[in-house]
Amino acid sequence: MNKKHIVILGAGYGGMMTAAKLQKTLHTNEAVITLINKNDYHYQTTWLHENAAGTLHHDRTKIKIKDVIDSNKVNIVLDEVICIKPEEKKVKLANGVMNYDFLVIGLGFEPATFGIPGLSEHAFTIGNINNARLIREQLDFNFASYHNELEKNDARLNIVVGGGGFTGIEFAGELANRIPHLCEEYDIEKTQVRIIIIEGAPTVLPGFDERLVSYAINSLESRGVEFINGALLKECNQDYIVYEKDGKRTELPTMTTIWAAGVRANSVVERSGFETNRGKVEVRNDLRTPDFEDVFVIGDCALIKNEATGKAFPPTAQIAIQQAETVAHNVRAKVRRNELKSFCPNLQGTIASLGNDDAIAEVFGRNLFGWKAAFMKKMSDNRYLLKLGGIGLLMKKGKFNFFY
Repeated sequence: MNKKHIVILGAGYGGMMTAAKLQKTLHTNEAVITLINKNDYHYQTTWLHENAAGTLHHDRTKIKIKDVIDSNKVNIVLDEVICIKPEEKKVKLANGVMNYDFLVIGLGFEPATFGIPGLSEHAFTIGNINNARLIREQLDFNFASYHNELEKNDARLNIVVGGGGFTGIEFAGELANRIPHLCEEYDIEKTQVRIIIIEGAPTVLPGFDERLVSYAINSLESRGVEFINGALLKECNQDYIVYEKDGKRTELPTMTTIWAAGVRANSVVERSGFETNRGKVEVRNDLRTPDFEDVFVIGDCALIKNEATGKAFPPTAQIAIQQAETVAHNVRAKVRRNELKSFCPNLQGTIASLGNDDAIAEVFGRNLFGWKAAFMKKMSDNRYLLKLGGIGLLMKKGKFNFFY
């Protein structure tokens, strides 16, 4: 009997967890499993804002794939996905072609710039390890350069964050904690540094309880973060941005613009001819595409609507990890010709970090502020590590500085 070939694209939260589950529950004589990823590591996207601000070294965020995935059970292929040909059951890679019987697409996201002039050329994004390192290095370079120029350039010390959602707020919280250390290191007065969040909506952190949003704003403002709400970024240049508020355009000098206001599903999905909704595949209840029986989609590439609200579930790590459990079950069921099950999200809460010892959270029907929410955030991160790689990975990568 020919063994079925299961191909998993991407080693993000969904792809890694799917591979980890399948290697435990499928015997090697039942199927061949291949995991394809550009890099030899998985990284925790929810920690990238710390890497970007420079409060956490990027090596802490990386997890070597081989530390979790057994290469005797799963083939690990390091390559870039160019496109998928679902009619032919093939994946075109930068260095070849891969055939599959069952495909799991977990290719993650990429920035959405909405056609704003200069954004793709001059703004930074917090999308992966290398992006985060660039931001940290840009911050260090600008602070180091400030006193080494004949004419002081305030643009070096103005840091603009485009977007007041999760990523923008979490990055600003970490950055506000690091600025005093940068100022001390480079002999700069803290009052000279500006962190400015530009948000198009009337307020930041949409979807959170108003009391939590108010707490977050007060916490960040107390550490020097400025908010410009109801404003749209209109132009981004090397040393200034232009935003519009109440019909008035304002030019703001800055050499560091971080774009955190828009992402889209990996363009490979749309380019491959799948039926999409704003770039994402609106999957069936069992997480298969509507037009192909043997293709599953998870994470940022999948669109799943909440039947109660009619709105899409946010593409969070929590959702991706839960999707992986369903996909692993359903792929195994396809191999064994068993019945597939539907994906039922179990939203356990939402937590936004405001820095190492500060956060806001909605968990188990309760609002938490400050260190209690920060404690829950670290517990959630540690729980994922335990789930993915057991006690060994938790002890190696976990966060245990709960109270400072």
